[in-house]
Amino acid sequence: MADHSFTYIVVGAGLAAASAVEGIREHDQNGSILLIGAEPDLPYDRPPLSKQLWFGSKQVEEIFLHDRAFYSQHGVDLRLGTEVVALDPAARTLRDAIGTTYQYEKLLLATGGTPPRLTIPGGDLQGLCYYRTLGDYRRLRHDATKGRSALVIGGGFIGSELAAALCTNGVAVTMIFPGQWIVSRVFPESLGRALTAHYRTKGVEVLDGDVPTSIQRDGGQYRTRTRGGREILSDLIVVGIGITPNIALAESAGLETGNGVVVNQFLQTSDPDIYAAGDIAFFPE
Repeated sequence: MADHSFTYIVVGAGLAAASAVEGIREHDQNGSILLIGAEPDLPYDRPPLSKQLWFGSKQVEEIFLHDRAFYSQHGVDLRLGTEVVALDPAARTLRDAIGTTYQYEKLLLATGGTPPRLTIPGGDLQGLCYYRTLGDYRRLRHDATKGRSALVIGGGFIGSELAAALCTNGVAVTMIFPGQWIVSRVFPESLGRALTAHYRTKGVEVLDGDVPTSIQRDGGQYRTRTRGGREILSDLIVVGIGITPNIALAESAGLETGNGVVVNQFLQTSDPDIYAAGDIAFFPE
């Protein structure tokens, strides 16, 4: 028997989850709602983590989608900092990492994605920042003081945005990525090369067409070796090499998955009581 029962359970505490709460309450004023997420913070808007927060146009308290009172007023039970580790569709139950079970009538999986790890020696060293969460922002903002150096691995949107943010805040930035220009998977060559040149004029050392092959600690710094034979010393390493959808929970329940959870046009899975939503991690490239 489940320890707690709800009409609706939303797994994930991001934009999709907060929007789902609003949508549910438009149609059902009384059904009980549980919003459960692994991050300790209230649902927040993620894009400012690599944009406005670094340039002073927003403060952290402004990125939260709603305050705690909103959830209380709408009858939402919040379980933040709580990881769901098992889903049993037959029993309509979830289990979290400490063994608490929850029963649902309707379930929404809005679990988002996780940055993939570097598969090179040193890719799991303590202190590497695989940038994704508000917690990552707080730690990096604390560590990225003026005069320090940072290696940004990745030349996509996250890598380029963080390189600009760090450089603007007085950090000496080196970027490394395998493409020939910044955001090469999206931008045409003329735009990409112009942007890359602009970054260099701003003081960012751009190492295009190269990738790291190993990372090690060297005193209080990191020493990164590259395929092109370079050695880069830096105080910080920030990794922005994409996103992997969090589908383990869905897979464990036998749901159909691919580059995310396979859903129909109404975001419903093959199970009539389970729905899936999320950011771009749930849509094919």
